[in-house]
Amino acid sequence: MGGKPRSSRALLRDRRVHIRRPGPADLDALVELAAVSRKLHGRYASPPTDRAEFGAYLGANDSGRNRALWVFRNDDHVLLGVFNLSQIIRGPLQQAFLGYYGNASTAGHGYMLEGLRLVLEHAFSSMGLHRLEANIEPPNHVSKRLVERAGFRVEGFSPRYLQIAGRWRDCERWAITREEWRATSGLRG
Repeated sequence: MGGKPRSSRALLRDRRVHIRRPGPADLDALVELAAVSRKLHGRYASPPTDRAEFGAYLGANDSGRNRALWVFRNDDHVLLGVFNLSQIIRGPLQQAFLGYYGNASTAGHGYMLEGLRLVLEHAFSSMGLHRLEANIEPPNHVSKRLVERAGFRVEGFSPRYLQIAGRWRDCERWAITREEWRATSGLRG
């Protein structure tokens, strides 16, 4: 799964994983991730599965209001997960919303947590954001555990906050600021 990205395209690299922005040649890797992960994602994720949808996804990421960051394993370049920073707000807020989904065939090895840590470093250091927010349905314990382990905290509960699969869903609001990230990561970014 995946294809071999050029290492020079990596934005950040850790011991086992690296993150980079997706490009037109990455559609097959995403389609494969979606196919093997359909049961895991359930109603929570609907990645693009054809050229037109993928082109629109890439185009939206060229707008400056969204940034896709994909996580790949270093040794074989398998696509491990997708992180999307959306509705990037500049000015005095410097915030984005975080969405993500992983590869079911590589789940349980800590890759998504390693990838999320790189995404946070990129968002706070390279992009200059001050705050990220993830809105998670209360029953999605795996997702909540991921952000909690990365340093996010619960900010509140929003009834009927997001429309998912045609229904308005309640969400817990999880967030992290640059200062909180610095304190938990040991970095000064």
